[in-house]
Amino acid sequence: MRFTLPSPRRSRHPLVRALSLLVGVALVGVLLVFGLVVAGVLLVGGGLWLALRHWTRKSNASAAAPRAAGTHQPEVLEGEFVVLHQSHHHAAR
Repeated sequence: MRFTLPSPRRSRHPLVRALSLLVGVALVGVLLVFGLVVAGVLLVGGGLWLALRHWTRKSNASAAAPRAAGTHQPEVLEGEFVVLHQSHHHAAR
């Protein structure tokens, strides 16, 4: 069983064809403008969010710096490690 859609009938009247072309171009233009507005909102919102995050992180770091001047927080975790070597010959199973 084959599923086929009926082919759309195109009007032969030149005024209807020109009007449908104008409607199509207008629709594409509206979608383009809408996409640019959304992209602009995302860019401005992202920039504001990054600036706010940078500003709050900077103020938190400057407020915590005098209080934590005597204690040093290491950036590397320390621990004990065991190196395991793999043998090149495998035991017979």
